[in-house]
Amino acid sequence: MDKSCINVGILGWGTVGTGVSKILLNQHALIAKNSGVELCLNKIVKRTLPATRQGVDLPADCLTTNPAEVVDNPDIDIVVELIGGVTEAHSLIKRAIQNGKHVVTANKALLAEHGGELFQLASEHQVSLNFEASTAGGIPIIKTLQESFAGNQIHSLYGIVNGTCNYILTEMHDRPVDFSDVLKAAQDMGYAEADPTLDVEGIDAAQKLILLIALAYRSSISLPQLHVEGITNITAQEIQYARELGYTIKLLAIAKLTDGNCVEARVHPTLVPERSLLANVGGAFNAVCVIGDAVGPTLFYGQGAGEMPTASAVVADIIDAAKSVQQGVSTPISQAWLAGGQAEVEVCSIEDIETRYYIRFVVADRPGVLAKIGTVLGNWQISIASVIQKDPHGMDTVSLVMLTHTAKEKNMKAALSEIYTLEDVKGDAQLIRIEEEVAF
Repeated sequence: MDKSCINVGILGWGTVGTGVSKILLNQHALIAKNSGVELCLNKIVKRTLPATRQGVDLPADCLTTNPAEVVDNPDIDIVVELIGGVTEAHSLIKRAIQNGKHVVTANKALLAEHGGELFQLASEHQVSLNFEASTAGGIPIIKTLQESFAGNQIHSLYGIVNGTCNYILTEMHDRPVDFSDVLKAAQDMGYAEADPTLDVEGIDAAQKLILLIALAYRSSISLPQLHVEGITNITAQEIQYARELGYTIKLLAIAKLTDGNCVEARVHPTLVPERSLLANVGGAFNAVCVIGDAVGPTLFYGQGAGEMPTASAVVADIIDAAKSVQQGVSTPISQAWLAGGQAEVEVCSIEDIETRYYIRFVVADRPGVLAKIGTVLGNWQISIASVIQKDPHGMDTVSLVMLTHTAKEKNMKAALSEIYTLEDVKGDAQLIRIEEEVAF
């Protein structure tokens, strides 16, 4: 097909949509020169009108409140979905695909829930469904896993993929502040939503991990198969003690391929060595470490959110889709496997993982307590690597901080259940997993 101008319609003109419109309009000539495709912004759907954005001079009659003017418009070649949420976005993307339009989306929640169905539909209608901006903002991790690492068996990947949590943990690491205070500051600066649950409870990171696993292991998994913990229980004490032991606490999205062709899939706070590159990813930045059998360890770092970084990823997908329109190419081969939704690997139970642990007990300040705890751990094949006793909590209790050697999760849980019955142990322990492999 010889088409001089590829028409683009955008659903949603919020922060990212504004950034996309800026790039398409302001960098029109540069995009044409660098990519060989000419992109024309045809329609933008905004829930309410009138609307203006600083630095954006839209073509006449570009704005509309009617999504049908984009998804059902025969003149539009590429539909960009940036409205967020699941239900409405799902319906509109389906209509767009059924109308033969290529689709670009940044909607990780939608793809985590309905990705298999939508990729199957795109395959049937011979259009592409691109989603680079759905994970890690401006970092090109999606295309890298799809294409650049196609010849690698991915041994493991570790992602700092939620900027809100990384900002909070960085602030707690840099100065002695509590979680609630930093969260309030993050909300005031726009790093955190008014309702931060999806971020701080690890759900956002888990949705992104589902997409990364789909690409790394050609497998379709669902949210209930993941082990997910957030950062709400991380205290200033844990940050301080971890630092004294040579570690930094990060919320990591982790996938590991085991010898039994089983993938560990988990999101949780993690101690990583201070010397590692991931430990030094601060603020709202994101990073993804991918370890392949051929390429070895690699690290992708950049801004994981925000108007222009995310818009950059969206525009990259628009350009790819435009080349498909221009060249008459059907669904890219790199996406064809996504349509099947067939899992080639199983997800390991969290009970079966083996890792090192940080444990902090609050115990009675009297002789023999460590020996009792050590005996229980030993009975469950858990070896103590180091232990420190911290300042008293009150008149008669202290913090006992331990690092273990590698142990099985189910043994750790069983040991803790037994330790909690000891009279000298006051309340539940703080348990944080340790990952040493990221230290490169």
